[in-house]
Amino acid sequence: MENKRCVMLQIIYLLGFSVMFYLSVAVAAETDEGKSSMQTYIVWVKRPVQNLFFTKSHEDLESWYQTFLPDTIANSNELTKPRMVHTYRNVATGFAAKLTPEEVKAMEQKEGFVSAHPERILPLHTTHSPNFLGLQQGLGVWKGANYGEGVIIGVLDTGIGPDHPSFSDEGVPPPPAKWKGKCDFNGTVCNNKLIGARNFQSGKTTGGPPVDDEGHGTHTSSTAAGNFVEGANAFGMANGTAAGMAPYAHLAMYKICSEDGCTEGDIVAALDTAVEDGVDVLSLSLGGPSFPFYEDGIAVGAFGAIQKGIFVSCSAGNYGPSYESLSNEAPWILTVGASTIDRSIRATALLGDHEEFDGESLFQPKDFDSTLLPLVYPGANGNPSSALCSPGSLENLEGKIVVCEGGRGRVAKGEEVKRAGGAAMILVNQAIDGYSVLADAHVLPATHVSYQAGLNIKAFINSTSTPTATILFKGTVIGDPLAPKVASFSSRGPSITSPGILKPDIIGPGVSILAAWPVPVDNGTEGKATFNMISGTSMSCPHLSGIAALLKSSHPDWSPAAIKSAIMTTAEVENLAGSAIVDQTLFPADIFALGAGHVNPSKANDPGLIYDIQPEDYIPYLCGLNYTDEQIQVITQQTVNCSQVGAVPEAQLNYPTFSIKTGSSETRTQYYTRTVTNVGPANSTYNLALVVPPKVGMSVNPLVLTFTEVNQKITYHVEFNAHDDAGKDGVPFAEGYLRWVSDKHSVTTRIVATFSTQ
Repeated sequence: MENKRCVMLQIIYLLGFSVMFYLSVAVAAETDEGKSSMQTYIVWVKRPVQNLFFTKSHEDLESWYQTFLPDTIANSNELTKPRMVHTYRNVATGFAAKLTPEEVKAMEQKEGFVSAHPERILPLHTTHSPNFLGLQQGLGVWKGANYGEGVIIGVLDTGIGPDHPSFSDEGVPPPPAKWKGKCDFNGTVCNNKLIGARNFQSGKTTGGPPVDDEGHGTHTSSTAAGNFVEGANAFGMANGTAAGMAPYAHLAMYKICSEDGCTEGDIVAALDTAVEDGVDVLSLSLGGPSFPFYEDGIAVGAFGAIQKGIFVSCSAGNYGPSYESLSNEAPWILTVGASTIDRSIRATALLGDHEEFDGESLFQPKDFDSTLLPLVYPGANGNPSSALCSPGSLENLEGKIVVCEGGRGRVAKGEEVKRAGGAAMILVNQAIDGYSVLADAHVLPATHVSYQAGLNIKAFINSTSTPTATILFKGTVIGDPLAPKVASFSSRGPSITSPGILKPDIIGPGVSILAAWPVPVDNGTEGKATFNMISGTSMSCPHLSGIAALLKSSHPDWSPAAIKSAIMTTAEVENLAGSAIVDQTLFPADIFALGAGHVNPSKANDPGLIYDIQPEDYIPYLCGLNYTDEQIQVITQQTVNCSQVGAVPEAQLNYPTFSIKTGSSETRTQYYTRTVTNVGPANSTYNLALVVPPKVGMSVNPLVLTFTEVNQKITYHVEFNAHDDAGKDGVPFAEGYLRWVSDKHSVTTRIVATFSTQ
């Protein structure tokens, strides 16, 4: 039963199953004496002015929030408590409360009210990767950053399996004195590694232990900061020493998700508490569709975090390869897409005509007889359900190898084949997923192969009256020269909310990632060292969270924007073979899949120059998005007057990339500045290297940057001139880069110009 549960949970969290929750809204099944059905609303209000009688203490804010509740309940303690779900005091000014639409309408008339919206339910985005990223024990970044020692990573997820050896505190010192968090596990479960554990489910801080019933939170936590565990493997595959990106960093778990998703009110409450607790890095492998930032609880909470110097890393989403499919678009968030590593768990489909097609499967049975068996494709009858091997669609497949079309619920397809008597499964990609294949914990002998392989296999079936095949299990294979490749599921830009900011920011390992799991995925694992291999931007996000912790440990004075800049300007755009990083088509991935490129921790630790941004620098940018003063106040928690501050175009934000849009004659010529800070040697000279996007003219002034001090700032100017025929050929965007090169450093700013194709 445990094995079946793990498999089912894996089905849930791999590759975008959670789209079913994508636009869902949490509605409380509660009525109030005949009134309309209540639901939980997120209510943003103005922060009251501090005076002699109001000190901005927690109690004062609570009293202020109570004044917005309907008079009929504001004076009744018995009714008020269940209606007020969460109150926020650190990252946002507002609260979550159970209200009727009529009550919200009445609330709009109260002084200090800004906005309210129904709470949304957001979906989760769900050992060799340290080596692949160049992290080695006793050397380089790991050694220089003391493996993340002293840095606290807060993870918002499904909870944690605290007794897993990945969360041992061997070699981990006590947490810093600033830590104020709590552990809701009983006894001595928390230690110097897992220093905090809170539960925010069901609209309140439960005080109950944040046990991980799903596996997702245990996996992401160990990816970010799991300690060294020797002999880690899943089904005997990918054997080696497992470790997170920052193995000596501290962890704090904030449980805010269940298999039904993550409620927005709980997310903001956990962010609010994490900031007060004293975390340094926040990691959120979850998110919803595009909303204006003032309506996005994660964006609002993340801004409150960066105001306190806390770095925020979020997953980009699993809705690729479609464009404009991103979650977590705010420029103060590091938005992380997913890529492969150079390891595969190989399972090869061998056909009766001796053709072989390499695929992957985590389950590799040692006793599988490689004798050729009858090969069938149920979809040949024209029934889409049979082609997909949907539940209940198959019958009488005893002893056969069954070809199933890919899509959601990959492991469930194997369960259906097994139920119908099939001996094995060949899972073939649909066209949209191309060559992107994953190693899943299947319930029967199986392999997952590319779309092209699927076409060839189906052609072979049609070519003979007695098609046969088998699967050859070849185990762990390391050395794919095309790694890293962008995963087909990884969400793409451009950003809908702010197209003048290039998103995603970065890509990192998110395909077939081995990490801790709270229960065994097979019946043969003994002890607590249980691991699983799953995929998603949920997996790439904690890789970057852990790397940010390493950089924070090495450079404690760096701001969140400085850390982000270091990661982005040193990113790689070439694979191990030295050619352009490809996507699921095996053609070069475009900039809306890659962002700045693939993370390189060693280079990020010594970037030479950084593009820094202070929290107040975002205000003119937000004014430029045409947000009202009140809407910006929701995000910044301070009074804003755009008419005094002034608005700037999105691309004027001191971001480490450029995203410009040209259309009318007025926008064909655009001027921007960027300011770089020297964090390398005091006496440094940087020369310009420029690759101009096609159909665009560019000029940069000056052409040489000469620094004489550490932390010295220099501003340079950039002019973009789109050609008159830009976009007329139907090509919607063009890429290039601006690079500052010294004798020791190369600082790259990637550029995308989007054209009107009218």
